[in-house]
Amino acid sequence: MIRRLTCALIMPVHGPLADAGPALGALSFLSPTPEQILIVRDQSAAGDDLLLPAGACFIEVPYATGAARARNAGAAAATTELFLFVDADVVIPPNTIQRVRDEFASYPHIAAIFGSYDTSPGHPGFLSQYRNLMHHYVHQLSCEDAGTFWSGLGVVRAAAFRLVGGFNSKRFAIEDIEFGYRMMDSGQKIRLAKDLQGSHYKHWTPAGMLWTDLFVRGVPWVRLILERGKMPTDLNTTMASRWSTVLVYFSLLLLLWLPWTGLTIAVGIFCIGGVLLLNLPFYRFLAHQRGCWFALFSLPWHFLHYLLCGAAVIIGIPLHGSNRLRRSFFSKT
Repeated sequence: MIRRLTCALIMPVHGPLADAGPALGALSFLSPTPEQILIVRDQSAAGDDLLLPAGACFIEVPYATGAARARNAGAAAATTELFLFVDADVVIPPNTIQRVRDEFASYPHIAAIFGSYDTSPGHPGFLSQYRNLMHHYVHQLSCEDAGTFWSGLGVVRAAAFRLVGGFNSKRFAIEDIEFGYRMMDSGQKIRLAKDLQGSHYKHWTPAGMLWTDLFVRGVPWVRLILERGKMPTDLNTTMASRWSTVLVYFSLLLLLWLPWTGLTIAVGIFCIGGVLLLNLPFYRFLAHQRGCWFALFSLPWHFLHYLLCGAAVIIGIPLHGSNRLRRSFFSKT
């Protein structure tokens, strides 16, 4: 018989504890249960401790120092062989622990796994539904031999976590991606477990989408790629995504900034058609999940997403260059 791996569930909570109510409530229905449930909260996460499932423990951090520090604090208190990280806005199904153990039993050589959101997000708003489905689609189509990590619903062997020093507490964005890169650089294997899914309860707004795509993920990810000198080819950095970004910018250049002629209009329409063709499988997926009108209304938001991806590159490259110049200057003084 394969020995059952012990597991600690670690959930960082920032903001009112009640906001994490759905995610915390789901932990009471886990079967089997993890050996430890560790809720890491800062001073802003006040609330009713009755929200905690039976047997859960609070780990207090003095103030909001970022998700990386919170997860590291939870891992430091864990005494198990697996660390299961779950975001405070992700509701996991009752069989999650068994699903995790089965995955590591089937692939004993892997050091970590991560999953994705499911197709049933908690918020009914159009933008929340669209963003959730986009995340689900990207993860479900990505390679199972992953090149990075996702901490929204991800599991790491304790030994592997400690080997690379945990999450980089100096990073306040994409710390899980950077963590995954370090794991890969150390020769450890990460697997995308597509059946490991949770429901996302985040309420997306247009302002939140702009801020996240540009400054929480886009620009930090561009700078991280430049720091490493390696261009990943999975998740949001596939060739289709890169070409879509280029074609969106070409279409804007031709149709908004150059004089309209038969040639510029034709080439602009060709570029837009190229974006639609490259992403046709995604639009079919949206239509299958929510209907044709939903897919149609998603088009401008998807084009905006690619615009923000391009803007992140435009902003990230000079920021990376100025940072390198600054480090070079101070190293010589």
